[in-house]
Amino acid sequence: MMKSEIRSSFVPLTLGIVLVLVLAFPANAQVGNNRDGILNPNLATQAELGALPHLDAGQVQAILDGRPFANMLEVNALLSSLSEARRAELYARLFLPLNLNATTEEEILLVPGVGARMAHEFDEYKPYAHLAVFRREMGKYVDDEEVARLEQFVFVPVKLNAATDEDILTIPGLGNRMLREFREYRPYTAIAEFRREMGKYVDDDEVARLERYVVVD
Repeated sequence: MMKSEIRSSFVPLTLGIVLVLVLAFPANAQVGNNRDGILNPNLATQAELGALPHLDAGQVQAILDGRPFANMLEVNALLSSLSEARRAELYARLFLPLNLNATTEEEILLVPGVGARMAHEFDEYKPYAHLAVFRREMGKYVDDEEVARLEQFVFVPVKLNAATDEDILTIPGLGNRMLREFREYRPYTAIAEFRREMGKYVDDDEVARLERYVVVD
């Protein structure tokens, strides 16, 4: 094969490799995908909560009154009257996603099926730039199916000034209207600016709920 032919075949191959890498490792963070219908305690309706195992009417009302929860430890404290076994069963159906870059080992251990060894691995690879890093690193220890299951319980904050529409729309409970407001005030210079501008459209509780999923880069 002549050199010119080698070069011409090498270029598309190189571009193809680059494209695969770009698709495999998106530039911005995303929130995990709750494929198995895990309810978010900050968003679930009274009826949805009432259908869950081990929750009585008083506990359902306490969840509704206590939100927005800043982290899963707050939810766990609220439900401390339940046995550890019952909470483990419940958390497979009701869970507030963990911020991978800010969570503690205590909080990680609330993820159903996660023990001390995997909690250590979660912690070891901080900070996570995006969920692709989580998938890659956890994939060293468990199979793809288990990585996909674990991903439902976690997120990496979305970068407000660089995130794509698709990234922003992975934030639980966020639709196209708020997506437009997120974009309108770019660039953000501080999280206080995000609070102020979003506070024009939603109440303080909702601003606080949204804030846990974003970061000003």
